[in-house]
Amino acid sequence: MELKKGIQVKIIAGKDKGKTGEILEINRKLSTVKIKSINMIKKHLKPTKENKGGIISKESFIHQSNVKNIDQKKTIKQKAGNK
Repeated sequence: MELKKGIQVKIIAGKDKGKTGEILEINRKLSTVKIKSINMIKKHLKPTKENKGGIISKESFIHQSNVKNIDQKKTIKQKAGNK
């Protein structure tokens, strides 16, 4: 499956099953992707001069086998190329 930054995907397995989102980051070495507002985790940040610190929510990586491409532009191009 062709995954690129910015395409729309649907989660097909895991705690966020059925949700859709946009790919923010791809780690090809570990075969994982980070999707906007999917697989949210809590992270504790130590206060610094620039940063207030505290508990923040951020996206975590999910394995690429748990996502399905639903981007309309990509699927139309792929179908047209197969004819």
